[in-house]
Amino acid sequence: MRYAHTVEQVRAAEETLLAQQPEGALMQRAAHGLAYAVLDLLGSAYGRRVLLLVGPGNNGGDALYAGVVLARRGCAVEAWLVTDHTHPAGLEALRAAGGRVVGLSELPGALSGTRPDRADVVVDGILGIGGRPGLPDTAIDALRHLVGIPMVAVDIPSGVDVDTGETPDHHARADVTVTFGTHKVAHLVDPAASACGVVELVDLGLDLPPAQVESLQPADVARLLPRPSSDSHKYTRGVVGVRAGSTDYPGAGLLSVAGAASGLCGMVRYVGDADVAARVRTAHPEVVGAGQVQAWVVGSGSGADAAHELDEALRDGVPTVIDADALAHVAGPLEVPTVLTPHAGELARMLDVDRATIEAQPLTHARDAADRYDAVVLLKGRHTLVAAPGGRVRVTTTGTPWLATAGAGDVLGGLIGALLASGLDPFDAASVGSWLHGAAATLAGGGGPLSAGHVAEAIPDAVRRVGQSVP
Repeated sequence: MRYAHTVEQVRAAEETLLAQQPEGALMQRAAHGLAYAVLDLLGSAYGRRVLLLVGPGNNGGDALYAGVVLARRGCAVEAWLVTDHTHPAGLEALRAAGGRVVGLSELPGALSGTRPDRADVVVDGILGIGGRPGLPDTAIDALRHLVGIPMVAVDIPSGVDVDTGETPDHHARADVTVTFGTHKVAHLVDPAASACGVVELVDLGLDLPPAQVESLQPADVARLLPRPSSDSHKYTRGVVGVRAGSTDYPGAGLLSVAGAASGLCGMVRYVGDADVAARVRTAHPEVVGAGQVQAWVVGSGSGADAAHELDEALRDGVPTVIDADALAHVAGPLEVPTVLTPHAGELARMLDVDRATIEAQPLTHARDAADRYDAVVLLKGRHTLVAAPGGRVRVTTTGTPWLATAGAGDVLGGLIGALLASGLDPFDAASVGSWLHGAAATLAGGGGPLSAGHVAEAIPDAVRRVGQSVP
């Protein structure tokens, strides 16, 4: 599991560790990890030009001491001080190692002479995890002059909100972010996560408490996936029912069934429009009609029938995935275990806010919806969020931009329904289903375009591979 801790949790753990270590040892460990990440990005050291943007506090100190390491390896290192308070020992060490320092008062002159080839890499050491969202004007001006040069962020791209993943108007954008001790929420949760680039973790040996935000890794998915035993049969493996599709949107029913019929439960039942049912039988002859189920999937392409289909599904009292058209008919907490699967526009309507607000604050609003509806809420996005009532969240980091295609959400709903029927609770079913959905899309596309149907076809291969990846 990849855990993302809050600033308060990290600070407490760092204070405990600092009390057990010689003074400066923790910063040196962080600085060396940062320096090696910069060298990996550069590919070589001698003669390469490194520009440090240095702010106050330990974040600036990490950047300065990394500059010392890089200077000793043969890099030409220059530090721009973007605030009037800088780590004094780090500044002295950089000068002693041959680094050049441009003070705050000299910065306007340096900026006026900035050329596109001024540096091979920029190290963002402006603000760390203790900084407030946003940037000082001098930093904004400096970053504006350095657009196009690869950037490595120290711990976090400066200016983002560390604990929420939100971004103000002005913040840094990194190609690589080197973080220390643990991941932070902003490394996983958009929009800040999209500003982090590749995130590299330097282990500091922190003793950390449980985190509310986490991200499944292959070993976690392999552990959670239900697997049939030698005496299993189709009923013990779970039966999922699908109420999706309509005369106007028959494809939604077919794709929901395709996600459900990917082999993760014992049987799929389709109940709905007669024309869609005929198409389902042709495409999936193993799918049967009405009968007892352990979970329902309802709403995709249901159109005008969505309210009726939702009522019928809820009447059975079994766990239910509610998607698309049916989301408009969810008025409050439901009496059955539920997974709601909105995109940003659908969640905006459910919470009576505009879509831009959801996209700017996805973590806040996914948690709000989970508490309001007493349900697991899967908010679709580049990094999909799965929020449970009470604040626990899993972030999906698998997938590809090509997954933004019509029908992909229908497949996801069916897949989650199959996992519910097989016995997973709503939080695990939604997060495992989202992870597998992204992994299947990556396999199906092979780096290029894909269709929703191909994602469904690739789910069994994704399951096999995740099983093979764990000893």
